[in-house]
Amino acid sequence: MKLVIAILLFLLAVVMIILRFSPTFGANQPARTTAFNHSPQYRQGEFVNTKVAPLKISGRSAITLIKDMVKGHSQSRPHKPLEVAFLDKSYLHKDKRNQAIWLGHSTFLLRMGGKLLLLDPMLGTAPSPLPLVGSKRFSQMPIQMADLPFIDAVLVSHDHYDHLDYGTIRKLKDRVGHFFVPLGVGSHLQRWGVSGEKISECDWWDECSFESLQISCTPARHFSGRNINNRNSTLWCSWVIIDSNQRVFFSGDGSYGSHFREIGKKYGPFDLNLMECGQYDRRWSASHMMPEQTVQAHIELKGKVLLPMHWAAFVLAVHSWNEPIERVTRAAMHQEQEVATPRIGEPVIIGDPNYPRSAWWREDYFS
Repeated sequence: MKLVIAILLFLLAVVMIILRFSPTFGANQPARTTAFNHSPQYRQGEFVNTKVAPLKISGRSAITLIKDMVKGHSQSRPHKPLEVAFLDKSYLHKDKRNQAIWLGHSTFLLRMGGKLLLLDPMLGTAPSPLPLVGSKRFSQMPIQMADLPFIDAVLVSHDHYDHLDYGTIRKLKDRVGHFFVPLGVGSHLQRWGVSGEKISECDWWDECSFESLQISCTPARHFSGRNINNRNSTLWCSWVIIDSNQRVFFSGDGSYGSHFREIGKKYGPFDLNLMECGQYDRRWSASHMMPEQTVQAHIELKGKVLLPMHWAAFVLAVHSWNEPIERVTRAAMHQEQEVATPRIGEPVIIGDPNYPRSAWWREDYFS
């Protein structure tokens, strides 16, 4: 018995050391700045949503959730790797039109106003501090990190592993001009070697001028944290990117709420909305939208074209891998909304009515 206790204590000590010193976890406790104290979202030592939306998970449902996650869904992954539209590295140098290129999950290359932006930089193989044990990506990347050109700016919506990847930042940090992040997230980047001079930390409704662009940090209803010690120690957000002719909204993660109507009123209409539609469950509806809510939020944002994201990359919920896109396109059809459905790596030219519309996910991906 004493030996068992000793082993458990040793393992606990190892875990705590890893949490404390492994750079993958980011800053243990982000440096508090005066901006924290001035933020309406920062209360009693942590960031909160404007309208408190607690997770609806009781003791019984927590047990059921664990069982469901362990069991999984029979179609949680495609039975073969998804086909992607591979990007020729020369394309990003030659085609200067405003466009969004989905790299999978919630990561995009966005060309706006002559600038190349990277949204939610997650180009790794698994959204986990220990990639060997995380859910593996459903496809190859459409372009290798080494082939990416200089990126004018990176925008991060929050610090979760499926949106902010340590390995991606380490490999790209010297080829990025600037980083726009919500409050506190800059501490992670600085621990990973990004100069503080290249980081702008933003609160909700902050507006930043970036050469030809206006970049606005807007609300989201979510949460944050990279380990058990720093939950909600950094802010989460959505982003609005505007040039002289067009407007794009990027939702990051979050549940449905009145903030979409507020953003639409202040910044809409949008030419393109990049919005989450997957990795949902009624039990965590306080932090992720259902697909039908994605369409409703798109309408309230006054969006012209919806490009669904946060699906087709990792197993992070108990639904089939293609259920999100089936539900969101069905809901959009009922609401008479335009939806772009590119393959991973396929460009969507903003404002071009000939955007991708194929139901490619219905191809031979099921066992």
